[in-house]
Amino acid sequence: MTDVHQETSERSLAQLEEEGDIAADYIEELLDICDLDGDIDIDARNGRAYLSVNAGNGGNLSVLSKPDTVAALQELTRLAVQTKTGVFSRLILDIGGSRDVRRQELGALVARAVERIEGGATEAALPPMSSYERKLVHDLVAERGFHSESRGEGADRHTVITRVG
Repeated sequence: MTDVHQETSERSLAQLEEEGDIAADYIEELLDICDLDGDIDIDARNGRAYLSVNAGNGGNLSVLSKPDTVAALQELTRLAVQTKTGVFSRLILDIGGSRDVRRQELGALVARAVERIEGGATEAALPPMSSYERKLVHDLVAERGFHSESRGEGADRHTVITRVG
């Protein structure tokens, strides 16, 4: 039996492409059920399958591109992939550019937190978020020359920003 938590660093490009193909089939079925048009692009980035769904001609994906909806669909898609492959999936789903929008929102959140620290606060805690979003925050914080770490467990896991050193 395959280890469900096989590390993604061990995942080959062929395995990631298989994940992407399974996920694309799942999302395509969902789009058909919802009577929505979308173009699906599959990629492999940083050891993860990455699916991007964009509106086709006259398509309207706004109903699916809300952050909570994308997160829920991503989890369902991961489960569909895991069911077929027997391996835990860390694929990323982007619908209608929602990931870029969220990155911009996180950038603004980090900017406000850094302003609080520059104003004298010893640290600034951000609200709980997914591991993917925390990774983005850590990258954004590092780009600004500050330090960040994740604290808490489960749904309460969040990022705390401090000065370096």
